[in-house]
Amino acid sequence: MNNTVRLTVAEALAKYLAAQKIQIEGETVPLFGAAFAIFGHGNVTCFGQQLKNIANTIPTWRGQNEQSMAIAAIAYAKANQRRRIGIATSSIGPGSTNMLTAAGIAHTNRLPLLLISGDAYVSRLPDPVLQQPENFNDPSVTAIDAFKPLTRYWDRIISPSQLMHTLPQALDTLLDPAMCGPVFLGLPQDIQGVAYDFPDIFFTDKLHRIRRPEPEILALEEASSILLKAKKPLIISGGGVHYSLATDELAQIASKHNIPVVETIAGRASMLQSNPFNAGPIGVTGSNSANHMANEADVVLAIGTRLQDFTTGSWTVFQNPEMKLISINVAKFDAIKHQSYPVLGDAKVCMTKLSALLGDWRAVKPWSDKAKKEADEWKALVHCRTHPEAGDLLPNLSSYGEVIGKLNHLMEPGDTILTAAGGLPAELAMNWQSYQIGKFDIDFGYSCMGYEIAGGWGAKMANPKKEVIVLVGDGSYLMQNSDIYSSVLTGHKMIVVVCDNGGFAVINKLQQNTGNDSFNNLFKDCRRPEGKVARVDFAKHAEAQGAISEKLTSIIEFDAAFARAKAADRTYVIVVDIDPISPAAWSQCDCWWEVGLPEVTHSKDAEKKVSDWEAGRSAQRRGV
Repeated sequence: MNNTVRLTVAEALAKYLAAQKIQIEGETVPLFGAAFAIFGHGNVTCFGQQLKNIANTIPTWRGQNEQSMAIAAIAYAKANQRRRIGIATSSIGPGSTNMLTAAGIAHTNRLPLLLISGDAYVSRLPDPVLQQPENFNDPSVTAIDAFKPLTRYWDRIISPSQLMHTLPQALDTLLDPAMCGPVFLGLPQDIQGVAYDFPDIFFTDKLHRIRRPEPEILALEEASSILLKAKKPLIISGGGVHYSLATDELAQIASKHNIPVVETIAGRASMLQSNPFNAGPIGVTGSNSANHMANEADVVLAIGTRLQDFTTGSWTVFQNPEMKLISINVAKFDAIKHQSYPVLGDAKVCMTKLSALLGDWRAVKPWSDKAKKEADEWKALVHCRTHPEAGDLLPNLSSYGEVIGKLNHLMEPGDTILTAAGGLPAELAMNWQSYQIGKFDIDFGYSCMGYEIAGGWGAKMANPKKEVIVLVGDGSYLMQNSDIYSSVLTGHKMIVVVCDNGGFAVINKLQQNTGNDSFNNLFKDCRRPEGKVARVDFAKHAEAQGAISEKLTSIIEFDAAFARAKAADRTYVIVVDIDPISPAAWSQCDCWWEVGLPEVTHSKDAEKKVSDWEAGRSAQRRGV
């Protein structure tokens, strides 16, 4: 008979989490490498104390907002290529629902995140309790039920014995490459302190590994037979290539079989820019080189991507009517999309086995020559964007591209670049030249404003010896900036570059490009008192949170400011003004994107712009 140990639910949960291990580069480390907590009456009395008791195994960090804490946990997992996981815990009510946005980020981007929230009482004796929104029709429903559509696994712990079923299932979801995503556990306040005789074996240290699902040989044979007939094959490298640790295999299959490669945003930096087979980033936020290759491709091998609309140009980027799509993915949901020939399996394993089946076959040389020529033209265009001629922009203002070019030159091996929303994701994806594999994070699955600074905090925990450089617009900064203080408080130094263009400039650009008047995006176009537009002094604001900061008067000062930031002993914020209006301030590529436009307009200018936009629909693939 097994020996038992009497523990409360909160004790058992903490003890179990601390016992989970993983091996990374030969070193055994805790699977859960960081916990983030804001305590309230729903989690402080029981679970909070247990986090303190395991702090030597899983350190707990104090954030300023539950949403940003959970975002930091997501960025931590992403920087660790899904091999280590962050925890975020909250009280009940608003503390809990603050994490909903983060759950959406993790769910959309297929990233592991463990959310643990307090909940109302199972007994209902004290109901309604503080911060409990009551459901008139179903008293079993509380605020935490809102997480159900945004998580891969959800459970409310109403009995201690339940943990022995729930926790292994939760762990498997977090580690399963096909089902990876957020897990939510609800802890009712009257259950956290209930004791139970748990078997000792339940808390034995367990060493986990990430599974590598093997593909069916028939699926690989079908894929190889399609590729062997291809004249213009193209590989799309997605985020799954990074998570499979398959970047070497990607370079090998491209070189051996003479197949050009294009990258999604999640797949950026999966191949060095110097590789002659790297044809650039694809899609709306991509390059003409990649999009031109996709236009002609007759076989597309999509690896580890869910083919989001920004990748496919809302399904206009593939213009060869004979194009066949092969999709390699661990997730069946993604692999079978868009009338593809699905190959279910791990990217590393699938590429290795597919290459063996292809033998010595190589795509024709003129096709790969075209890819290199197109990529060289794109790189020349990037150089022009990142080194604009004097007078192209408004006086004393810079462009996103120029700032990105500076960072591309100044960053050192091991440093990470990170951004998320507004104009910066497109500008970074379009212009970045990958001199190293990985160390590149754009949240563009959920494109969440506010991810940037919180994500930088989490990424720094995963890269403590190297710099994390956060690119953030003034809009995202105003939405969520308190983790500048978190990074100072906890000693996780990062470099934050605030690009201030006076509002939501990229949406203002979309507003104008679709025939609408500028309204409510730039500060100057918002409803406000007459007179001078009030602007935020971001440098002073960051300084008030404990960071070192400076406002540049010219982009010429950037190199010296960045050197000071690198030498600083804590988070350093550099503020630079960005041109929000001039056409030269924005990067463009040949790609259409579907947005909802009105059938009826009331001006000739709007009518023409809508008509021109709708003309792009003629290339859209149907039935996919």
